[in-house]
Amino acid sequence: MYRTDLIKKMLPGFIPLFVFIAIDEIWGTRAGLIASVVIGVGEMVWIGWKEKRFDSFVLLDTTLLVLMGGVSYILDNDIFFKLKPGLVELILCVVLAISSFSRYNIMGMMSKRYLKGISFSEEQISKMQKTTRLMFYVFLAHTVLVFYSAFFMSDASWAFISGGLFYLLFGVVFIVEWYVQKQKNKQLMKEEQLPLVDEKGKIIGKAPRSLCHNGGDKPLHPVVHLHLLKKNKVIYLQMRPLDKLIQPGKWDTAVGGHVSFGEDIKTALERESWEELGLKNFSASLIKKYIWESPVERELVYVFKSYNFNEINLHSDEVKEGRFWTFNEIEKNIGKDVFTPNFEYEFKLFFHS
Repeated sequence: MYRTDLIKKMLPGFIPLFVFIAIDEIWGTRAGLIASVVIGVGEMVWIGWKEKRFDSFVLLDTTLLVLMGGVSYILDNDIFFKLKPGLVELILCVVLAISSFSRYNIMGMMSKRYLKGISFSEEQISKMQKTTRLMFYVFLAHTVLVFYSAFFMSDASWAFISGGLFYLLFGVVFIVEWYVQKQKNKQLMKEEQLPLVDEKGKIIGKAPRSLCHNGGDKPLHPVVHLHLLKKNKVIYLQMRPLDKLIQPGKWDTAVGGHVSFGEDIKTALERESWEELGLKNFSASLIKKYIWESPVERELVYVFKSYNFNEINLHSDEVKEGRFWTFNEIEKNIGKDVFTPNFEYEFKLFFHS
């Protein structure tokens, strides 16, 4: 959407230039200047009436065209006019450079202005800046070509480089970005799909696992937790493997895992309990559901507890080790980087006396 909108906003500004080139070839510079000014003013009036905004890019393009074309006409030397597209694009390159390499994202601010009512996430803004950086390098190279063609190449070559080549390059950038994104989407579709939910747990979509854990948009997705307890205030915890991306080597809830797309909560709880602890034929009750947000994800957590479970059998590499802890042991180690923050939160909320 961002790239398409940018093309639409820039295209009107170059129309006076193309009109000038076409008419100049047939009826001369004076006729071309008059026609381009009429077109430029007409565009500004039309955009102001139709879109209720003032298009400064059309004004800039038309003004530079008049100034440099006028100088060229008076001095009978077209080099001034030929440099005009390069100067316009040089201004664009400066704007792209500031947006790409500084904290002042001018292109982002322009997008928010033109696309009112649409908000951009941090991930979308990051992608926008990557695209802006690519555009900067491409257009900087094109600007150099425009200046070179103005001095050392024929009128026909200059006309193509300053006009048609600009949009060809823009099209190449668009196609390359589209292809790269298409390949990424293919790869993402091969991943495990997680359901996306609202705060009440209603499914509103789905997304690949990696997109749910990339620290960007943080779409809300459901997970299940199971606490295994005994009457004498002991609770079973598992140690997370050292190769885990999140909280490696920390002690955590006995069972914890994501709900897959198309799977209900009960099925997910039974599957995760078997995969992690080898549990079968246990009974559990829902304590509560709540939203947990970490630096990398946002989860709707369904918390269960069970006093009625059979023998625990660690049979996979998903769990490094496990054992029962007394409540007293846990309380002495809270805040000492022994447990995951999520477990400490649940222990204080549900079991701390």
